[in-house]
Amino acid sequence: MKIIILGAGQVGGNLAASLVAENNDITIVDLNSERLALLQDRFDLRTVRGHAAHPSVLQQAGAEDADMLVAVTQSDETNLVACRIASSLFNVPTRIARIRSADFLGLDAGYLAEHFGVNDVISPEQEVTDTLRRLIEHPEALQVLDFADGKVRLVAVRAYHGGPLVGHELQDIKRHMPNLECRIPAIYRRDRGIVPKGITVIEPGDEVFFLARKADISSVLRELRNLERPVRKVMIAGGGNIGRRLAAQIEHNYDVKIIDHNKATSNLLAEQLHQSLVLQGDATDEDLLEQENIAAMDVFCALTNDDEDNIMSALLAKRMGAKRVIALINRSAYVDLVQGGEIDVAISPAQATVGPLLSKIRRGDMVAVHSLRRGAAEVLEVAVHGDSKTSRVVGRRIEDIGLPEGATIAAIIRNGDAIIAHHDTLIETEDHLILFALNKRIIPKVEKLFQVGFGFF
Repeated sequence: MKIIILGAGQVGGNLAASLVAENNDITIVDLNSERLALLQDRFDLRTVRGHAAHPSVLQQAGAEDADMLVAVTQSDETNLVACRIASSLFNVPTRIARIRSADFLGLDAGYLAEHFGVNDVISPEQEVTDTLRRLIEHPEALQVLDFADGKVRLVAVRAYHGGPLVGHELQDIKRHMPNLECRIPAIYRRDRGIVPKGITVIEPGDEVFFLARKADISSVLRELRNLERPVRKVMIAGGGNIGRRLAAQIEHNYDVKIIDHNKATSNLLAEQLHQSLVLQGDATDEDLLEQENIAAMDVFCALTNDDEDNIMSALLAKRMGAKRVIALINRSAYVDLVQGGEIDVAISPAQATVGPLLSKIRRGDMVAVHSLRRGAAEVLEVAVHGDSKTSRVVGRRIEDIGLPEGATIAAIIRNGDAIIAHHDTLIETEDHLILFALNKRIIPKVEKLFQVGFGFF
């Protein structure tokens, strides 16, 4: 697929890296020649220096025969204008725009399509905000993903000494909790992926991915580790787009304090937020954190635009007694360094955005794609079409499909109901399958498996 990416920042660069690895023809456009040179040195792609919304630049990037344009610059206006030009002048079939402003995000999808030529909208800030909200709901988790409009959740959790199932076989879940439907599609042990079987023994330190109905998540978590007390108090460092959105989403359910060093931003937050306590100050100020009783905080979220400040404030909050700390980290190299130590969870905005974009690009009907473990693995929601003659999966039991090694079907969404998948579960047309891919290298085989052909046999 020939894809033009506008913007070589963190989001554009991470997207380019993912798409190049899948043998797409990528051209990336940016005004910053240093960013472009860095990407060209690292990846097999083409670069064009210029303004992303200028017709001559888009033409130079190959818009006349491009399959897709993804506008992810820092400017909403540039992204929207670029999509309009790509649609009206070059007839690019698919146009995706990154939008940050709540004003633009509030516009109807039909309006954006008609007046700006935008097929789909992505919002890294909203993706990260939703991720943070789910992690606050389940403070024991490393990652929480929703499927089927929230009916089913995939949760990653670290198994610790003392959990009822640690040191036992997976099949003991069914014996111990006969009324609980749950599937564990993958375990990562010492950074190596394992497709678990019933006799697989959970070890302390394992990163366990399990999928269950939303209502059953807490019960499964209780089996893997000792549950922490429910979150009541949350402190947020940084009142930018993400910090403000998160506070607005959770302030009705939690006691929220939000800190920002900028006086004008703090005043604006105080006007916009109704139940949160807004503080002006530096989140790396030990005296301020002690004065605001950081030791009583159940979750501390470091969400400023500065990676170093986020790391330092999160480490300080943890040392001073915060139960759980989450840091927003833009530089992907930092994420692997800090997560799992004193910082409980490190979130990469660029990585959180790649999944929604991949769902538009993948072959087959991909309803949702989520990147796991910094892009090493994926979980997909795939819609199944066709019949037994035109599809490789319809009318077959899961054990007869011939999934590539490392792929697991964990659940099926059928007529709005969630079914936890077993080896003998029969797949029907229009099912939505929740599929775990232990390694991204098997994705092309998965895509091929779910494509519908005319007269397959």
